Amino acid sequence: MSTYEFQRTSSGKCGVTLMNNQVGYVVAQVMRGKEGVKVSEYPSMIRVDGATKLVFDFDEISDVLGFEFAVPDFEEIMSTHYGRMVHLDDQTVLFANPEDAAEYIDFDLRPVQ
Repeated sequence: MSTYEFQRTSSGKCGVTLMNNQVGYVVAQVMRGKEGVKVSEYPSMIRVDGATKLVFDFDEISDVLGFEFAVPDFEEIMSTHYGRMVHLDDQTVLFANPEDAAEYIDFDLRPVQ
């Protein structure tokens, strides 16, 4: 494959780019030990990539931070994402495949004629 080619098949992955600040660093550390998660640190950002599904549990993150962490805090440190993102009260979940998020987003899975 050349530099300018791309594949149209699903990668089966999802992820976020976080700010590399105090809060972003802690969130990345919480995610680092989870199965199927890869954390890559760069000078100004941190990538958190996962296979199939990523779950950012706000109670778990709050315990490590020492203060309440919620959706607005997550959105503040996240600059971009890939995959289908679903915000819940106590967590943010990313799915690699939209079909896996169907129950949360009222995704119509009926075949098109």
